[in-house]
Amino acid sequence: MPARQWACLGNDSGSMAPALHSAGSAGAFQTMLSLGSFIRDIRGSRNLALFLTGMALLGIAGGVFETTFNNYLSDVFNLSADARGFLEFPRELPGFLTALFAGALFFLPETHIAAASALAVGAGMIGIALCGPSWYAMLAFMTLWSTGVHLSMPVRSSLGMELARGERRGKRLGEISSTAIAASMVGCAVVWVAMKHLHASYGAIFGVGGVAALIAGIVLARMRMPGAHLRRPKFVWHREYWLYYVLAFLFGARKQIFITFGPWVLVRIFHQPAYIFAQLWIVSAVLGIVFQPLLGRAIDHFGERSVLIVDSMLIFLVCAGYGFSHLIGNQTFALWLLYACYVGDQLLFGVNMARDTYLAKIAVRQEHVAPTLSLGVTINHAVSMSIPALGGLMWMRYGHSSVFLGAAAVAVVMLFFSMAVRVPAPARRAA
Repeated sequence: MPARQWACLGNDSGSMAPALHSAGSAGAFQTMLSLGSFIRDIRGSRNLALFLTGMALLGIAGGVFETTFNNYLSDVFNLSADARGFLEFPRELPGFLTALFAGALFFLPETHIAAASALAVGAGMIGIALCGPSWYAMLAFMTLWSTGVHLSMPVRSSLGMELARGERRGKRLGEISSTAIAASMVGCAVVWVAMKHLHASYGAIFGVGGVAALIAGIVLARMRMPGAHLRRPKFVWHREYWLYYVLAFLFGARKQIFITFGPWVLVRIFHQPAYIFAQLWIVSAVLGIVFQPLLGRAIDHFGERSVLIVDSMLIFLVCAGYGFSHLIGNQTFALWLLYACYVGDQLLFGVNMARDTYLAKIAVRQEHVAPTLSLGVTINHAVSMSIPALGGLMWMRYGHSSVFLGAAAVAVVMLFFSMAVRVPAPARRAA
């Protein structure tokens, strides 16, 4: 399942802050107006309806897994911070191998790859549900789950953009993301109710998510998109895409610090139970239903450069919250600040759409998009595999604040490279 922040820069000129405020004020109303159009699109496109159904079911599985896994590791295996960091190597290794997997499957339609990835997610979760407190079995099924998740990432973006109309790629990706986020609330509700009130086991929780993912695989396998099944090259490496590669690398560093150690602050320092994460995820989802389409429209309207710049600046603030909230004398206020950081970070992960649409706009050939997205996932996971181990060692030696100081430094570097983003004019792209 995500490096960003924001500056007062517009589409290469002017101030973005007032525009964002204005866009935010009008955006909610525009979201309501566009809902009817979105529903008409679904009714008119069997593939879009199937794709959204599959993404919704995977959203349910994600809501179950992401809100439960850290507590599962803490309660069942009692991991230390450095052990938690080292666990990210096998968890993120499939992400590093994404380009290899995608290259090996280049002869398959992207819809079939999406279906296979969903089935892998489901099989991995059901395996974890059945393996009990077996460390090596958990590692094997976690790796299978991770393979499915990471293989689905580039395919989800490329298919989502293929299902868009004209230049409205950001809008379509925002709609797809908001659908998955809304569905994830179902998974969160399962965790909340089952663990807080029914005292369900982790096995039962993971089983529910696994079944949802398996159904998603069946649904996605029914898609038929001949126009999207271009014969893709196995691998693509073009110097024209160097900035995308750099942004993918930096995103991997920032993403993995927050995925690994953000929840770990709440679990190990503030001792928050699994259902709290379910509640926070639901809050993120409710906000994301509106925020993700607005973000997609912001990408289309203001441009990728402005959105990525603002994203990098906000992540810097989230780093400060995670790293230094424990110094606040009022522990209740500190905890609520951490809740806000968690929710804010979940929302900001959607900015990854801007990197995808940036690549689509600068692509030399359209068939480069899917394999380059896969390579981007591989690049960001090259750093994702090593950063958590280093972060765990820093946590144990210097305290958790040092980990988030490092993440803040990554956000500054990302800001610098985000300012270098330039997108060709539409007329030039058409030529």
